[in-house]
Amino acid sequence: MPAGQADARELPRRVPVTVLTGFLGAGKTTLLNRILTENHGKKIAVIENEFGEVGIDNALVIGADEEIFEMNNGCICCTVRGDLIRILGNLMRRRDKLDAILIETTGLADPAPVAQTFFVDEEMKDQLRLDGIVTLVDSKHVALHLGESKECQEQIAFADVILLNKTDLVTAEELDLLERRIRSMNAMARIHRTQNTAIALDRVLDVGGFDLGRALDTRPAFLEPEYPFEWSGIYLLDAGEHLLTLQDGSPDPSMDVLLLRLPDESEQAMATALDRATRLISETRAQPTTGGELRPESLHRISLAPKGEKRVTVQVSEPGVFVLFTQHLPAEFSMRLRRGRADVRPTSTHQYNPGHEHDNSVTSVSIVLEGDLHQEKLNRWLSKLLLESGTDIFRMKGILSIAGQDRRFVFQGVHMLFDGEPERPWGKEERSNQMVFIGRNLDSAALDRGFRACLA
Repeated sequence: MPAGQADARELPRRVPVTVLTGFLGAGKTTLLNRILTENHGKKIAVIENEFGEVGIDNALVIGADEEIFEMNNGCICCTVRGDLIRILGNLMRRRDKLDAILIETTGLADPAPVAQTFFVDEEMKDQLRLDGIVTLVDSKHVALHLGESKECQEQIAFADVILLNKTDLVTAEELDLLERRIRSMNAMARIHRTQNTAIALDRVLDVGGFDLGRALDTRPAFLEPEYPFEWSGIYLLDAGEHLLTLQDGSPDPSMDVLLLRLPDESEQAMATALDRATRLISETRAQPTTGGELRPESLHRISLAPKGEKRVTVQVSEPGVFVLFTQHLPAEFSMRLRRGRADVRPTSTHQYNPGHEHDNSVTSVSIVLEGDLHQEKLNRWLSKLLLESGTDIFRMKGILSIAGQDRRFVFQGVHMLFDGEPERPWGKEERSNQMVFIGRNLDSAALDRGFRACLA
């Protein structure tokens, strides 16, 4: 990890670069046309790539004031990276006239080498910043490619922003399942659903994709550990019978639920229940509800077949505090808990980062660690990790608290290349370390152990 970097406030203005990627037919050219014709007032240089000797993308792009550079002598992720650096170098001679650069890759490209361009060349690093990787996904057809195309998987895994496009061609249930599958591959990306790539441009340009703080603002839960459930709610229940109802029309045929009694509503009681729920759900098999009854302290699976409303009774012997854990979000099932005719509402709720089955071998691992890090230990661990597993680590980023330094250290990497610089002072903010890895065949336990061993 670089030491002694210049204060972030002293760095010269760097032109933001957006990489636009996505599998064949996902809608990249449509989005590019939208960006070029939108009245955004920005001067954007566009670099587009067509796989093959004869380029046609340039003919498909609507004329605009933006400068378009076409490279058609190969895939941008391999044979033409030299051309990419050359074009970027020429653009930098007039960077004061540019607001942004947009690079569109071919549908068969691996985004990694493009992203690495902004790490390996010192001149590029000084003048350009990789703002984000935007991946378009064909909601109708992507399932046909995810299991067999490594490029399709890696385009999703590398993304900072994912557009689930062509949503009008699939059902709401299919779209929910697809988003869950993609979320298991990349917990960090911001996901937007679009038709014909219609989206506000501030969601794809200047998104600060490599800014972990902004990512946390967008989706606070993604750095949490993964849990085998998505939601919990704390209820104050009277003695007697309660009725839990679920509606048909959800994206899943069943819902696993667990009801636990708490001694009180304290954070400590909830933390204990969270650990117990994790063990119960992970280690026991959910039992179908018998006689339509949900028994506390037992994991139950409520089936929605046959179609229609499903009713389950909950018998409470003594009044008290209870927490209900659900496999999926209650809103997906229009879930209600009633006592007689009155709804019983939770006093508090929480959504969790769900540990769904991961798609093939591509996963993301998030680690939050309190305390300061020993810089030399961290350097040695990262160097060894990237030497041994760098090809499988697609993306990583973090906000680090380095012992003896009063500024947050912002860190990012692509495969074996990584870079970082001090950011704003910690001030009164609680110091902690947040790290995200996205890649193939990641060992979450080993990553956690190695990171913890770097504490000062």
